[in-house]
Amino acid sequence: MQTNFTEQQMADPKIAHSNNILRKCVHCGFCTATCPTYQVLGDELDSPRGRIYLIKDMLENSRVPDEKTVKHVDRCLSCLACVSTCPSGVNYMHLVDHAREYIEENYKRPIFDRVLRATLAQILPYEKRFRLAMRGAQIARPLAPVMPAKIRNMVEFAPKELPPPSLNDKPQVFPAEGTRVKRVALMTGCAQKALDTDINDATIRLLRRHGCEVVVARGAGCCGALTHHMGKTKQSHTSAAKNIRAWMAEVNGEGLDAIVINTSGCGTTVKDYGHMFENEPLAQEAAVVSTLAKDISEVMMELELKVENPQDLRVAYHSACSLQHGQQIKIHPKTLLKNAGFTVLEPADPHLCCGSAGTYNLMQPEISKQLKERKINTLEATQPQIISAGNIGCMMQIGSGTGVPVVHTAELLDWATGGPKPRKLGTSVVAAE
Repeated sequence: MQTNFTEQQMADPKIAHSNNILRKCVHCGFCTATCPTYQVLGDELDSPRGRIYLIKDMLENSRVPDEKTVKHVDRCLSCLACVSTCPSGVNYMHLVDHAREYIEENYKRPIFDRVLRATLAQILPYEKRFRLAMRGAQIARPLAPVMPAKIRNMVEFAPKELPPPSLNDKPQVFPAEGTRVKRVALMTGCAQKALDTDINDATIRLLRRHGCEVVVARGAGCCGALTHHMGKTKQSHTSAAKNIRAWMAEVNGEGLDAIVINTSGCGTTVKDYGHMFENEPLAQEAAVVSTLAKDISEVMMELELKVENPQDLRVAYHSACSLQHGQQIKIHPKTLLKNAGFTVLEPADPHLCCGSAGTYNLMQPEISKQLKERKINTLEATQPQIISAGNIGCMMQIGSGTGVPVVHTAELLDWATGGPKPRKLGTSVVAAE
């Protein structure tokens, strides 16, 4: 793609980077075949190629974003299926993130949208605030039918029950069982600590059982992904910087072999810290953290899975977009589940997004609902006993529309290697003798 940025514009590192991305696009349209919003809406401007044209025009002319451009950029899920499909290596993730930042800085949204986005940014990344908001949503649920669509969707998103805080999420060190083979930091996250404490608990047991000393670093918290994808760069970088400093304190202390992440949406962002901070004072430290960051499935593939309680159950594996496209991890979780004795089933359209996408299901509820229904239909068509995923957002989204238990991959691996049966399975799934 030909671009026409001025020398003055190119002096901005962000513009220079976006220019390089734009120039790689050859207009082939391969991305439209796998773009969920294009499949649902059928509008060229709701495809990666269409959004690239809009973003190019906006940045090249340094203009105030118009309503049309904002609408179509907002509709992007950042599922990154287009990145996996693109034969030219277009880094669409960095381009759309730059566009969102530019829009946030230069476009005045309607008052309702401004309040909604600001509220989400001040609640979701903070566990205690998020818990309080969920309690409020539970109380307000009877009024949901008469609420505006976006508010109604947020109220209905709240689970009927919230687990109590887990003591395992507090800063501490868990010793390895037996001989220590790795020393790792576990990212405990933000929303996950409020919505589902079983995931981190299971991950800690699983890692310890396989010879890992597990550190929950003091000062680490939200990865910054939620605000980063809303274009709120200052807030997202503040969250990310806290993590970088917390983990580097461990690196410079007793050392770390990996930073383990069990929420793939967070993992994609942490692995991108090196790019996010490349022109900032923490550039070197951010690059180290990005190199150390690994999904739980990557770490477990490096260890020998100690199966003690194999379960011959039918598991439909949902490959989260942030894992298969954002991190290009497509095989590891399925291999681990198979090695643990499970029969792994794949939906007919495995790259299809479930429509969760961070805050997308709250801000674009109609499109999100269509994608959720399509995803659940393809998963249920495999007739599974369990649905497995590696991302809390996907788990909440899919779980809200199916009666099949939705369980994190780490919980199933923990169970098969000697841990307790996941509570989500209840009595609906019979364990092997």
